[in-house]
Amino acid sequence: MSVIAASLFGFLFGIGLIVAKMTDPARIIAFLDFAGAWDPTLAFVMIGAIVVAAPAFALARRRKLAPLGNRIVLPDRSLIDRRLLGGAALFGIGWGLCGICPGPSLVLLGSGNDAAAIFVVMIIIGSHIVAGVDRRKPTLLSS
Repeated sequence: MSVIAASLFGFLFGIGLIVAKMTDPARIIAFLDFAGAWDPTLAFVMIGAIVVAAPAFALARRRKLAPLGNRIVLPDRSLIDRRLLGGAALFGIGWGLCGICPGPSLVLLGSGNDAAAIFVVMIIIGSHIVAGVDRRKPTLLSS
């Protein structure tokens, strides 16, 4: 049942990205263009997400199990370190250069978008690089 629910919610999320036009790299780049033709649409999408997610996280903090019976595990880290800042910087640079982030890239990949295919391949390669570095060098998480 969990796989079906995850697939359904993932599909719903993808539809939401399409309806909000967050799969259009030009719209994302326009949001980041404060000095030019700034498009505030993404800000409204983010505000809407916060309005929906904040009460859900508050509820999840009080529960041990999700509605489908899975254990709820929320992050307990609050440390801002070089790894977090470096990852955020890389994400922001990539997002600003191409206007695609992981969620919309999967939606675009389903539409046959070549740029999204390259983006997803780079995510996979980057994930393997990080996993390799993590295996070689202990991090603050393992201390």
